[in-house]
Amino acid sequence: MMSYIFAIKSSILIYPFVAFLFAIPFMLHEYHKYGSINPFKTFLVYSFILYMITIYFLVILPLPSIENVVAKPNMIRLFPFGFVKDILQESSFVITKPDTYFKALVEPCFYTVIFNVFMTIPFGMYLRYYFKCSLKKTCFYSFLLSLFFEFTQMTGLYFLYPYPYRVFDVDDLLTNTLGGVFGFGFMGIIGHYLPTREEIDKHAMEVGRQVSGLRRITLFFLDIFLYIFFSMLVNLFIRNYHTFFLVFFLYYGFIPILKKGKTLGGSFLNVKIDYENIKWLSSLLRNLFLILYYFLFPFWGMVGTFMLVKHLGVDVKISIYFYLASLVMTILFYLINGLILITKRTHFYDKIFKATYISTIRKELDEER
Repeated sequence: MMSYIFAIKSSILIYPFVAFLFAIPFMLHEYHKYGSINPFKTFLVYSFILYMITIYFLVILPLPSIENVVAKPNMIRLFPFGFVKDILQESSFVITKPDTYFKALVEPCFYTVIFNVFMTIPFGMYLRYYFKCSLKKTCFYSFLLSLFFEFTQMTGLYFLYPYPYRVFDVDDLLTNTLGGVFGFGFMGIIGHYLPTREEIDKHAMEVGRQVSGLRRITLFFLDIFLYIFFSMLVNLFIRNYHTFFLVFFLYYGFIPILKKGKTLGGSFLNVKIDYENIKWLSSLLRNLFLILYYFLFPFWGMVGTFMLVKHLGVDVKISIYFYLASLVMTILFYLINGLILITKRTHFYDKIFKATYISTIRKELDEER
């Protein structure tokens, strides 16, 4: 039982790192397909990630030292329903004595079987509700998941260990698959009280008809990433710093003309920026200002602080206060600008360049209707 608790604690500790790695792909996918990020859908996806990490850790943890893993007989059990024999032989369960029932429940040979069933019940629930799987598919995928776990154990964590340190048991395949089927049936009961997947997606597209602040931030950084990527790619063939200016002109000036106000990032996120004045020139000037405003200005501020401290010749203790003040000001700068964007307020530079964000997800929604 303590090994189960250890595995659950370990999964909770590593979950934030895995969730962070998954965050950007998830955001890009949701904005690309729906134009918004639905909170309930986000909860479902991230709870599923936590669940999968947890059951995987339950399978592999705790890890023994390699020196302690030696060849043992009977590490592969291929006879089904062997757990019935184990319960009858190893537990205190006696069918004619009801007072032994509860005691048997807390014995390893009994609760391990129950645990294997309960372990995949959430998997079946997710498959039916979120992934829209049929009973046949749920049964098949539950079996594949269990087979993957048994393969992990049989190979000694993919041959990291010279021998298996846990038993490959065909009964685990049966009980895990049964748990997935139970989860499918249970979700059929409680699913009536939850919004359908179609309703969730429809609501997300309705919200996506407006460009949220987080979507604007995502667009900005996606465009910056693509601009830098293409600049470095061109620079591999034309080794000249002028290529960065050339790619900037093409990415923020020429491409929006061809794609009617969309950059490559905007095309992916279904966002275009409309300008009242000369569109290509406004796009170039606005994005040049954004790069200066969000990257070079804060950088120059920190460098200026460093040079000022060096010029004044202040001692180390006082200089630390200057550096901390500069860092705090930089953090506040990004926080304030981020709050302005997230609250959907029109930023001052969008007013200057007369820029308007337009969500093109509405066209897809209208065509679907």
